[in-house]
Amino acid sequence: MARYLDIHPVNPQQRTVDQAVGILRDGGLIAYPTDSGYALGAQLGDKDAIDRIREIRKLDDKHHFTLVCRDFAQLGQFVHVDNSIFRAVKAATPGPYTFILPATREVPRRLLHPKKKTVGVRIPDYPIVTALLAELGEPILSTTLILPGETTAMTTAWEIQEALDNQVDAIVDPGDEVVGEPTTVVDLSEDAPQVVRVGAGDPSRFE
Repeated sequence: MARYLDIHPVNPQQRTVDQAVGILRDGGLIAYPTDSGYALGAQLGDKDAIDRIREIRKLDDKHHFTLVCRDFAQLGQFVHVDNSIFRAVKAATPGPYTFILPATREVPRRLLHPKKKTVGVRIPDYPIVTALLAELGEPILSTTLILPGETTAMTTAWEIQEALDNQVDAIVDPGDEVVGEPTTVVDLSEDAPQVVRVGAGDPSRFE
């Protein structure tokens, strides 16, 4: 049965942040709110948690996991950002974008796209996520919480509890529905940027 962690959406209580991060460090899987709906989150190298995410979402090995990062400096530890795209990415973060980029050796192999050796990265602008990342000290391995057969992310803690109570270890609840469009996904791993999904972020700067 999942633990229910009530948290303030603007001023997250440190005690609750500590509890959520403790669950991640212990190999747990959490459902947590972001600026684009709920996400599933795990510690970066935790194989069991990754397998649980794949099972919940019915993902194949071509799915791009996302590393949710605290800031641009942290992002740069896990993906290669060359000079040609540095300014564009930096100008768009923090914000509602996910970028697919070539991974560095800091990223566990099991998280990479099997052929392209890429991974998704993003820097949200959302107080709860910022607090979790500051305490954890590394990116949160994440994927949007979209159940099989659905097209939109889950937005309320109670519906997650009904659907996944025995499949996640904690649900972080800010009290209200978590609003926000999905991120705009931009693949920057090839010569020219490719907008993979149009979401909340303005895609025109990458077209």
